[in-house]
Amino acid sequence: MTDSTDHRPAETVVLLARGWRIDPRHALIAALLCLTGFAVVAGLVVTGRSEAFDTAGLKLWREGVGLAVPHGPAWLEEAVRDYTALGGTLLRNLFALGAIVSLLFLKLRREAVLLAATVISGWIFEAVLKGLFDRPRPTIVPHLMDAGGSSFPSGHSFNGAVVYIAMALAFAAISRRRAVRWTVIGVALSLTLLVSLSRVWLGVHYPSDAIAGWLGGAGWAFLASAVLYAPAKAVADQSRT
Repeated sequence: MTDSTDHRPAETVVLLARGWRIDPRHALIAALLCLTGFAVVAGLVVTGRSEAFDTAGLKLWREGVGLAVPHGPAWLEEAVRDYTALGGTLLRNLFALGAIVSLLFLKLRREAVLLAATVISGWIFEAVLKGLFDRPRPTIVPHLMDAGGSSFPSGHSFNGAVVYIAMALAFAAISRRRAVRWTVIGVALSLTLLVSLSRVWLGVHYPSDAIAGWLGGAGWAFLASAVLYAPAKAVADQSRT
């Protein structure tokens, strides 16, 4: 018969120390490149020069009478709908909230405040852009899911890029290994780019909407990481006192 009392030493959880922050100069360069790309695409849209590209891009994925049938196997349509939800309001905000709570548990208050500020400011900026351009949704091909509001820039693309890239930058801070950091950031960039493409595949956005949305969102995430870092640090430090 064995003693039910466990005398083994209790396991301890060691919180990871903050090991990295993206160089503000690199973040600003990335932001400048992305936002310049956004401005170029916006200029093409405003002047009507994106029309041929947008039309070809929407028709590329369709076949059949009225271009109502998407290319690919039957299961792909449902899969794309599920995937595009990653950029939707509910899922992306749930992921953002979960990430903020996780960062607070890890005692990474600065990263948590910075992530929250990036997401909120990005949502406001995207709403302003939508109102300024007020572009109607495409009608070239049938929509494969419901979508409302203005078309440019794509909200799924913009806000999805803001949330997931900002999350990647926040969690990359706990790794001192460059390969790990770039893998995390690279996955976020790829994931959000695919969200953008899904909006075109579903017919609810022009290609220029999706490209501009992704460039604008990525640019905002990198810009915020540089510009909002000091205010986020001040708020985090104040919360400790």
